[in-house]
Amino acid sequence: MSSLDAIAVNTEVVTGNVEPLLHEVRHALKRLANGEDGTVIDLRSLPLAPGEEEQIEAALGQGEVRAELNALGPSLVQETSYPGVWLVTHRNAEQAVVGRFIEVTDMPELLKSQQADIEYGINRLENELKN
Repeated sequence: MSSLDAIAVNTEVVTGNVEPLLHEVRHALKRLANGEDGTVIDLRSLPLAPGEEEQIEAALGQGEVRAELNALGPSLVQETSYPGVWLVTHRNAEQAVVGRFIEVTDMPELLKSQQADIEYGINRLENELKN
């Protein structure tokens, strides 16, 4: 055994994508504030090293609004500490994460009522009122 074998080596993979991603969120938030369309960033499509997704989440923090949905598996919509920036996580029935997004928007699309659902609600309410 050589003396080199006794040296502990710690390998840490870092992509360096955390800070650029946070700058992209800042630019997207400025565009939103100027009346432009929102932005969706697919975290699963980015080359992130282990732990970097958690660094992004920690940097964004948690805000006051949290919504949980259950459609084909649970989804969590969490406002970050920056109003207009949302972290959206989709899981399958086995609880595995199948999608993770940062949405820079007034309100995530997932939480908005769909036109067909609104029309169904109107019809249902009208029928209830007839009884």
